[in-house]
Amino acid sequence: MIQSTITSKGQTTLPKLIRDTLGVAPGDQVRYAILDNNEVRIIPARPLSRLFGFLSYDGPPVKLEEMDQAISEGALGR
Repeated sequence: MIQSTITSKGQTTLPKLIRDTLGVAPGDQVRYAILDNNEVRIIPARPLSRLFGFLSYDGPPVKLEEMDQAISEGALGR
């Protein structure tokens, strides 16, 4: 188990192993989720800009109407 100390200002440093595991660096933000069993989960807050280029599409351009139709058909299970 990894441990750190809380300062008088309520701050702590995320140990290097935790930072590396979460993939966070100085300036990044994290979110805290309080679970029912009095535990806290630390989650990296990823800005949408980091997702740019994450998905690739190598086909012909698709019209917005075609996308809407595909979404509707998927929602209806066709």
